[in-house]
Amino acid sequence: MLDTIGDANAIALVGLVGGLILGLAARLGRFCTLGSIEDFLYSSDDRRLRMWGVAIGVSMIGTFAATALGIIDITASGFLDVQWVILASVVGGLLFGYGMAICGNCGYGALARLGGGDLRSFVIVLVMGLSGYVAMSGPLAHLRIWLFPVEQGAAQPQGYAYLAGDALNLSPSLLGMLAGTVILIVSLASTRFLRSPSQIAWGAAVGVAIVTGWVGSWWVANTGFDGERFTTHSFVAPVGDTLYYLMTASGNTLSFSVGSVFGVLGGAWIGSLIKGHFRWEACEDPRELRRQVGGAAIMGVGAIIAGGCSVGQGISAFSTLSFSAPIVFLSIFAGAALGLRQLIVGFAPAE
Repeated sequence: MLDTIGDANAIALVGLVGGLILGLAARLGRFCTLGSIEDFLYSSDDRRLRMWGVAIGVSMIGTFAATALGIIDITASGFLDVQWVILASVVGGLLFGYGMAICGNCGYGALARLGGGDLRSFVIVLVMGLSGYVAMSGPLAHLRIWLFPVEQGAAQPQGYAYLAGDALNLSPSLLGMLAGTVILIVSLASTRFLRSPSQIAWGAAVGVAIVTGWVGSWWVANTGFDGERFTTHSFVAPVGDTLYYLMTASGNTLSFSVGSVFGVLGGAWIGSLIKGHFRWEACEDPRELRRQVGGAAIMGVGAIIAGGCSVGQGISAFSTLSFSAPIVFLSIFAGAALGLRQLIVGFAPAE
């Protein structure tokens, strides 16, 4: 297969398949980071947050099962192979969550809304991708590295399953699958949620999409000869990668990132057509546009500092049980809660 279509096209196809699932989950299953937090805080509805738990549990079980079977080696992922910097996780997560709330969507959600015809999200996607690159390899890169120094090639895998495995002399893969099972059981421990089988199914589908990214990219990286990256879905730096590819395609190649981004757009477009929700929308209020641009810029920088977005850290990193994942997830939640409070009730003290 790789001889026929090439490594770059093959790994882009892997990203495309998973991205399609994620795009459909967003439009048909209403899988959304900010929406789940807002429902939980202001509507006393935890079902979409439980969907997130199902996605995490399924992705952990699948990822560690694939590792146990020798299909992949998850210790080679960037989440476990880079020395963890707790300050970066906290600061980056808070910035991302706050920016997400201010602009009204995370990167994944903005792509999903763009696939449904929302041109306001096009602005969010552009600004977020550009600001992410500014912090990753542009003018702010040196400042970011100085404030949050990153060391590649950690001496020990930076994950809880491997830490506990060494301490208890147990298989990290077994511990990872057990932890995923516990998270899945806790997420399903709600009668109200159990009465929403479609939400459970779409949460599980998101977890499966993350696993397909790991397995597919590992196969291409270790079967081909072009040194493709072992990775799975995230939506800040990959958005920047996609913009860069669109500007340099004649001298560049496809990648997992490009396939993933276009997959979400395609899946969201199909999902919006199925639901009859596709319609062109634009921003009519300059104040709203200003808020979206500012929030997207903050969100892009935050994701690069944190090492991933609400999907990259909130699910993909969680699937490896990395040290960073729960800290970034909680920081994103806190930042989003702050931003939502500012938008909904303001900061004035209650009388």
